[in-house]
Amino acid sequence: MSAIAGTKSSLTWAVQISTLALVLLWLFPTIGLLVSSFRTVDQINSSGWWASLSAAEQNEVYRAADPDENRVADGDVFVVSGNLFGGEGSKTISVWGTSSRAIDAYTAGETADLGDGETVTVQGNGDYEWVGTDDQISGRGQRIFVTVTSPPEFTFDNYDTVLTGGYSDGGMTRAFFNTLTVTIPATIIPIVVAAFAAYALAWMEFPGRALLIAMVVGLLVVPLQLALIPLLRLHLEIGIGKGYLGTWLAHTGFGLPLAIYLLRNYMVGLPKDIIENAKVDGATDFQIFTKIILPLSFPALASFAIFQFLWTWNDLLVAKVFLIDATGETTVMTNQIVELLGTRGGNWEILATAAFVSIAVPLVVFFMMQKYLVRGLLAGSVK
Repeated sequence: MSAIAGTKSSLTWAVQISTLALVLLWLFPTIGLLVSSFRTVDQINSSGWWASLSAAEQNEVYRAADPDENRVADGDVFVVSGNLFGGEGSKTISVWGTSSRAIDAYTAGETADLGDGETVTVQGNGDYEWVGTDDQISGRGQRIFVTVTSPPEFTFDNYDTVLTGGYSDGGMTRAFFNTLTVTIPATIIPIVVAAFAAYALAWMEFPGRALLIAMVVGLLVVPLQLALIPLLRLHLEIGIGKGYLGTWLAHTGFGLPLAIYLLRNYMVGLPKDIIENAKVDGATDFQIFTKIILPLSFPALASFAIFQFLWTWNDLLVAKVFLIDATGETTVMTNQIVELLGTRGGNWEILATAAFVSIAVPLVVFFMMQKYLVRGLLAGSVK
């Protein structure tokens, strides 16, 4: 036995590599969302999140100020001057042009001759000077194509837009609290019901107990999609309709088989002597359940709570069927993100921020309770 215990499996390296691959597969997209949520739209469009700490180069188009309002006479010519960036920011122009077909015709500081004495000069910091005659310096401002180098820039504006903006503007504050309203009861209710049921199936003798256990195992394989519409019709017939109550009951029904199965398997493995001694001392089943079984079953309860919380928090299907209404008052975060994809398909900074806000709470819950998850999953495996 000592030789077997001291021998390392030849597949250990494969397990370690697989674990590392899974961690990286999960970690990189999460970091990408976090970094992108703090970047500006220009930064996201010009480079990937992995290059967020280096300067980004991109092509931009500006227009000189309205000549009819800003031109200044200088002898026989008129001059329009200013700064392409409005005097703000820290962008640097490397090359520029006056035509989309030659956006790099000139370097910063050079003067472009547009013919008949009309010239444009653009400096690296965005300062420009447009010179020409009365006919040339009129109408709309001269278009200027520039290639700029922008330093790394991070902002909290995306979070301000997502969290404090109105519903029509993509705000997720209401959706955040709606999701909490769905998730917390939908996590607590099935745990309470399943704990009582698991104790009864594990330690109480009554006719049909084995059949009930078999039914619980059979319900584990029932596809969720098959039960949605019949359950919704039942809710409508008995007057529950669409709303939080119907969603809580739906999540409770869909989560109960797994909860009862996990908790029953855990409780049945608890030391029998403890329960028998309690009964000899006159304890009732309710006292045994509340004072002995529940404290000993905390790792299993916490494990299922994590699974149920993550499932209900990330749920979209059940919320679409049992909760969503036309006014959007009960919209949850997953549905809000779907709507953002439809209305803001190009605003990746908003989508990244909304997605990270959506996963932040499950991440906090998971890391706070991961030790109980491991203890619950390993319970009974080393007996």
